[in-house]
Amino acid sequence: MLLFDYQLEHLFSYHINVTLPEMVGAVPEGMRLNFYITGGEITGPKVVGKVRPTGADWVKVRRDGIGLIDVRATFETHDGALIYVTVDGTTDLGENGYEKIVAGVPPMGATRFRTLPRFQTEHPQYTWINRLHCLGIGEAHFDRFHVGYDVYAVR
Repeated sequence: MLLFDYQLEHLFSYHINVTLPEMVGAVPEGMRLNFYITGGEITGPKVVGKVRPTGADWVKVRRDGIGLIDVRATFETHDGALIYVTVDGTTDLGENGYEKIVAGVPPMGATRFRTLPRFQTEHPQYTWINRLHCLGIGEAHFDRFHVGYDVYAVR
């Protein structure tokens, strides 16, 4: 039984390319990896542009195989607006995901994840995005260092 009615509105999709991970190593909370963003493209009904080659995904892989996603990036729209983006989320690398990461074995194929993206801009054409609660659904392909997201506003 649903308690509340909601809808998901597709805002845009984006793809980013990242570097080989910088292995910070085993920290008390798990294995720390840094994937630096080298650029990307944004397409969709509400936002079109590029992902600037700044920022990174500071991933922490817990000992239970859950990856905690922590992205900071900047979007540049086709009409020149800058949008600061933060993304928190999770991915399940499997029960032995931590051990594989420690051994230097990346996940094979597509690794699915779910995220909570947030946006900040002062550009008058895009201030509406500051007010949204969004859901990001995506996949990472570590063999190609390519990540893709679909972003939805929860209405």
